[in-house]
Amino acid sequence: MNSIGARIPSLSGLIVFVAIGLLIIVSVMSSWYTIDEKERGVVLRNGAFVSVAGPGLGFKVPWIDSVKIISVQNQTTTYKNVQAYSRDQQTASMSISVSWHVSPDDVERVYKQFGSEGALVERLISRQIGTQAERVFGGYTAVRAVQERGQLGLDYAKAFTEAISGPVVIDSVQLENIDFSDAYERSIEERMKAEVAVKTREQDLARERVNAEIAVTQAQAAADSSLARARAEAEATRLRGEAEADAIKARADALKANQALVELTKAERWDGKLPTTVLPNSAVPFIDAYVSGRN
Repeated sequence: MNSIGARIPSLSGLIVFVAIGLLIIVSVMSSWYTIDEKERGVVLRNGAFVSVAGPGLGFKVPWIDSVKIISVQNQTTTYKNVQAYSRDQQTASMSISVSWHVSPDDVERVYKQFGSEGALVERLISRQIGTQAERVFGGYTAVRAVQERGQLGLDYAKAFTEAISGPVVIDSVQLENIDFSDAYERSIEERMKAEVAVKTREQDLARERVNAEIAVTQAQAAADSSLARARAEAEATRLRGEAEADAIKARADALKANQALVELTKAERWDGKLPTTVLPNSAVPFIDAYVSGRN
């Protein structure tokens, strides 16, 4: 009985020793922490904010201090089936993605105002998704939203970014998809096809008009060329005629001015024989002896 009583205190002491050892080990293990490069740590003491810890190894008071991790890397939140009405009262379902991050300088504000990144997204970003979709998309007709989708995306991104006021940086906003009802999408497609057909016909008519103008211009140029060529030929003929007439006149004048030369030429060419046959009422060639003798 005494041996049993002696063992109980020793067993109790062992349990206390083990408990103290475990407490020390746990305290040592919980006295340090590590922060990743893409994170920041919010150090709390009994729930009260103490500081923001940067990347690396840090130490804290066991059982009293705690560290909450806030990511500062870029994150993307996607929203499906965002409903909005166009200006002409057509319902559209949109997919919108928002890329954002928390600046390291705003980690304290994020924790104090929202407590976590999830709460920040829910209260600051998510609330503006539908609000800005209704406001921006409501300024477009359904047809214009389809035709100018790029501009719609830019307008939405601008409106959304300007509406966000808080400790978050909006990197980009993408309007990924717009879905209308099947019937309305078919009507839009048919309308766009009709518009394309009209534009194509207008282009064809313009091209035909240009081709006709080119043909008229070419025909006029050909006619002008033929007329110019005919005028040139007529002018050349006239000039040749005038030249020949001038030559004949000059020759006649020369012969008229030199009658003796004419008679000499006739005498030199005459062989001294009279024609053996003379037609009735025809003149008989002769030499002007008076002129020849005088010369």
